[in-house]
Amino acid sequence: MPLDQKTILDAVKSAKEKSGKRNFDQSIELIINLKDIDMKSPEGKLQEIVELPYSPEKQNRICIIASGELALKARKANADLVIERTELEGFAGKKRELRKIANDYDFFIAEAPLMPLVGKTLGPVLGPRGKMPIAVPPTADIASLINKHRKTIIVRMRSQPILQCRVGSEKMKEEEITENVQAVLRIVEGKLKRGMKNVKLAYIKTAMGEPIRIKP
Repeated sequence: MPLDQKTILDAVKSAKEKSGKRNFDQSIELIINLKDIDMKSPEGKLQEIVELPYSPEKQNRICIIASGELALKARKANADLVIERTELEGFAGKKRELRKIANDYDFFIAEAPLMPLVGKTLGPVLGPRGKMPIAVPPTADIASLINKHRKTIIVRMRSQPILQCRVGSEKMKEEEITENVQAVLRIVEGKLKRGMKNVKLAYIKTAMGEPIRIKP
């Protein structure tokens, strides 16, 4: 199922035109229906992190778990939340606060030496949400990692052979959204045994709008 740039662009334009006026900037989503997928195989548990060429208007919220100099650098790089060791230890057993953190932040990056404590404290709430922290060394370029994950999405398959992810917002240019869609498709194609032949149907939709099929 080849999906070229013009085909995707036409679907993006149509989705925006048919969405109607709203009082907020709607997200734009890509939905991919797959076929001939064994849901019990590794292919059926597809979960990939994709860095988009263009950041959506609503950027990801990043939580950094670090100590010392790395924590200081994370604050200077405008991380949305920085949790140090003593704070992390203080969260032990506080299920309500831990659930709030897990829900409020999109990506978690943790200093590698803290990972055992992170797993023990935050693992039970982050694991089921598919948000387990990315481990980095104390010398990591945390500013670059934060900037990268601002425009990163997770593409995952759950119990059905369907992928759905946010690829932009209404305020973005159609061409930017199209490039984001292409970036996702390239990653998905590389992870499927038959590539784009495993794609049955693909749609673009705004948050409140009807799905528009990307017609090859």
